[in-house]
Amino acid sequence: MGRPIKKSKFVSSFGGTTAAKIAVTGYRPTGGSLVSSTTSYIVSQRGSKLFKIHLEDSTEAVYELKAVAPASLANTSNQFCVQITLDDSTVAYVEKFYNNTVHYVTAAGDAGSVPYTLGTDIAGSIAAGKGNIDIVSE
Repeated sequence: MGRPIKKSKFVSSFGGTTAAKIAVTGYRPTGGSLVSSTTSYIVSQRGSKLFKIHLEDSTEAVYELKAVAPASLANTSNQFCVQITLDDSTVAYVEKFYNNTVHYVTAAGDAGSVPYTLGTDIAGSIAAGKGNIDIVSE
């Protein structure tokens, strides 16, 4: 798996504070429907692309990170996506997390790596050469 992501980027325990934690853009359970989430977030890392996430119904389960738009998530296995906004306002999806950077893929299929910050995206406020991942707001 390599080095895990710092635990400070995740919610430390069920019911813990969600402030400034990585938000899940959407998820699809095995055999289920797409859920475009507003309150789901990553709880912990289980593998390089496997994460335990807190779901809309207040349960938690292990899901696989996919670098696709929410509508493209397959229902053949538990899958989720995290959106990142690049400094030029391009929307991309995280393929892999590292402690200070992410590898992303855009809707056009362009890929790259970029340092990221966590916060609510305010148009034009993302530093040059960086990306912004939305957080769960309490």
